[in-house]
Amino acid sequence: MTLKIISAREILYTGEVSTVTLPGTMGEFTVLNNHASLLATLAAGTIRYTDAAGTGLSTEIGAGIADIDSNVITVCVY
Repeated sequence: MTLKIISAREILYTGEVSTVTLPGTMGEFTVLNNHASLLATLAAGTIRYTDAAGTGLSTEIGAGIADIDSNVITVCVY
């Protein structure tokens, strides 16, 4: 899967990942390969993801929106 985390000012992360856990406004949820298409609002919290090498990474966000479609996860944060 490809993860893109972007803000109005910069690209925070872009790369291949195996899992992504997002802080949804209705609760935390995890995205795996071939996840159904989804548009979700995000609360302040931590995006946790595992890159292709198996390294666990994280990014703190204030809030945002996630678009999941065709193994591409695009997260717009503010």
